[in-house]
Amino acid sequence: MKLILSTFIFLLFISSISLSRPNILFVLIDDMGWMDLGCQGNDNLHTPNIDALAKDGIRFTDAYAPAPVCSPTRASIMTGQSPARLQITNHLPHQDRFTPKSSRLLPAKMINHLPLKYITLAEKLKEDAGYATAFIGKWHLYTGKNEKYNPLNQGFDVNIGGCSYGGPPTFFDPYRIDFLPNRKKGEYLPDRLADETIAFITEQQSKKKPFFVALWNYTVHWPMEAPADLLEKYKNLPVRGYRDYRYAAMIEAMDNAVGKVLNSLDDLKIADETLVIFSSDNGPFGGVGDASPLRADKGHLYEGGIRVPLIIRWPGKVKPETLDETPVILTDLYPTILEASGLSSDVNYPIDGENLLPLLNDGKKLKDRAIFWHYPNFAFHRDNRLGSAIREGDYKLLYFYDNNSIELYNLKEDIGENNDLSGELPKLALRLKNKLKSLLSESQAAMPINR
Repeated sequence: MKLILSTFIFLLFISSISLSRPNILFVLIDDMGWMDLGCQGNDNLHTPNIDALAKDGIRFTDAYAPAPVCSPTRASIMTGQSPARLQITNHLPHQDRFTPKSSRLLPAKMINHLPLKYITLAEKLKEDAGYATAFIGKWHLYTGKNEKYNPLNQGFDVNIGGCSYGGPPTFFDPYRIDFLPNRKKGEYLPDRLADETIAFITEQQSKKKPFFVALWNYTVHWPMEAPADLLEKYKNLPVRGYRDYRYAAMIEAMDNAVGKVLNSLDDLKIADETLVIFSSDNGPFGGVGDASPLRADKGHLYEGGIRVPLIIRWPGKVKPETLDETPVILTDLYPTILEASGLSSDVNYPIDGENLLPLLNDGKKLKDRAIFWHYPNFAFHRDNRLGSAIREGDYKLLYFYDNNSIELYNLKEDIGENNDLSGELPKLALRLKNKLKSLLSESQAAMPINR
């Protein structure tokens, strides 16, 4: 009798732990800039659903992608480790094909996939907390047909659309690639991925099982394609706050698709039980998006390439209508999500992110720290300089490997990085440069190679 009672109490305890774990919906948009939302101050773009999400939660003004391009950011979020430590520092596949002929440097060597040895968010949530896990959208963490590195082998129960592609040939059915089953004629990819997300969430809700969904959309990546009615809406409007009317249409279409998913949480009456995270993997492609007042865009270590929107909603845990200026980086989301789910990272597994839960739940300040970037590679546009950067407090230092030069900016006073202070503040510049070198050394970062 005592054994039966003890077993019953234990099962009740396990059940109560399971019920206390939040559902997690992580929405990552591809190539969406810091200024590409109404709530970020761009009145020329229509994003009511995401604006409402921001109103219901916390919006970080100084949030950063771990890299100015997609693959390293995605790997960093999944593992909690910096691109420098992972030695995945550029978009895949990485080759010397982007190296300008005039460059005296070759890019640093890197690996072309996310190795299975890393403990991903999905693996931790599935194996240690019993989550149902789904990856829906853009993976881009291996090359070619090397399927052993796809989401199904990285902790996800379901994979819809996750492959080696950085972008679809087209956003409309039949896509010219076979990566979605049971397509509907003429369907639009963001809408289809939203429907798949809703279906998965609905299924898990019927099972009363906590879920982790990574809805990592292919949009608003090139090609510039949106539903006809939205293209018509923006076609004759003044082009302000963006550089291509098709991009504005894609932004609104993206907001509509995300809104469908958010509304489903309300319909299922689980919005209060769901932690929602919304962000982007890097700055906008400069040919279509406008990052101003930030400097530069995707593929650059200036703010336009790495500063991104970050919105977190968690009813009852995160105070609505909160604006936070703390510098954070998306690598922080790994320990934050684990802690929110009652887990912690393995003791012997290095984590480069910081748990944001005390800040989210209690408004406590994070301990002083420096965040850094390492981009020793040429982007697809070949316009960037191989370099690394560090931010501590209001100051950001960039170090360029082609001529060992530095630039120093006070971002609070000069968000556009127009006034280089390295000559005026040499001691601060030297201290940040040395700290950056120390962080890179500790991470065993790969460096550019002389020709």
